Amino acid sequence: MTTDRFTAIEHFAEADAEHLTGRQLAAIRSAAPAFQSWFRALGTCEAVVTCDLIELPYPRRFAMWRAATSPAPFVRIFNRMMVVQYLGAGGERRTLLVEPTEWELAANTPFFARLATTMPDRARDRVVEEHGTVQSHLERLGIAPEDVDEIAFDHLHTQDLRVWLGTTRPQPDLVAVGKARADEPVEPYFPNAKLLVMRDEWEMLPALHPLQASWYQPTTFADLRPDAIEVLDGDTLLGPGVALLRTPGHSLGNHTVVLNTSTGIWTQSENGVHPELYQPERSRIPGVARHAREYGHEVILNANTPELTATQYNNMVKEKLIADHGGPGGDWVQHLCSSELTPWRLAPGCSPSFTFGSITHGTLQRSAST
Repeated sequence: MTTDRFTAIEHFAEADAEHLTGRQLAAIRSAAPAFQSWFRALGTCEAVVTCDLIELPYPRRFAMWRAATSPAPFVRIFNRMMVVQYLGAGGERRTLLVEPTEWELAANTPFFARLATTMPDRARDRVVEEHGTVQSHLERLGIAPEDVDEIAFDHLHTQDLRVWLGTTRPQPDLVAVGKARADEPVEPYFPNAKLLVMRDEWEMLPALHPLQASWYQPTTFADLRPDAIEVLDGDTLLGPGVALLRTPGHSLGNHTVVLNTSTGIWTQSENGVHPELYQPERSRIPGVARHAREYGHEVILNANTPELTATQYNNMVKEKLIADHGGPGGDWVQHLCSSELTPWRLAPGCSPSFTFGSITHGTLQRSAST
């Protein structure tokens, strides 16, 4: 399940090998400028379009770890998919889906399933807002399922990929909700796509630690088609303008998508829930700037799984140093969070100062069959 289709990136090898987190942070600071210059010089990817999927509640104490002073128990986060096209090693155009969450099945994740039991249907309609499905967005963009080459998630929290990748055995629970046929393996919606996943993220699924277990659906990965999984062993260049960097912390096998576009370099992950939390000293969210000053913190973690807290901090700094700046005033870190804090009237004192909202770069090439 390893790959030789992509190029290994060695810029952060010294930092990855360092087990003392203070020294690791220093090594990241040293390596990031050279990586940024090298990556920029490779050129841009072909096209990027973001697609809004769903807004849903998320505990404030996780989203802005120890920082925000609002009494609101929940904030609301916005999940988006990115459609990325880039040139592969042979010059062929490839289509990558970043965060194509099947949100109906993601709701079965233990944490969100428990939350749903406390929420009557009419309350759900007030706190959850659906914007579109992966399928509807791809139809609108003219991308056929068979033309998707890869899918990637910065980590596998909440994901159930059986519909996307197919299975080797029947899945009765999917039959019951109308997403598979009885007594047959699940046919893949994306028949040619491979999941790109870091080895640590993939190999920990059968033996999750209790700190991780509420956020995964490990049994849904057991019967996935093996030929649809492409395990990566470290920082990887997919093609000009597209890289996946190991950034463990939010999960053991977390990675960050790095994109070079017409608006500069962007990073994408769920290590933080808003670009404002990568520059907390400038935040207008009550409590955040004060927390950063008092503790000398330059980032505020998304800390629902605090197993590698210092490492997550270091990798948020890595993202911060790699990304260019833009947004209001032109000086916000261009980090597009895979789950982004969004204004919500039911979470007073938790609204971000601004939002990037989306990335649009180039023009997606529609599938010939659409």
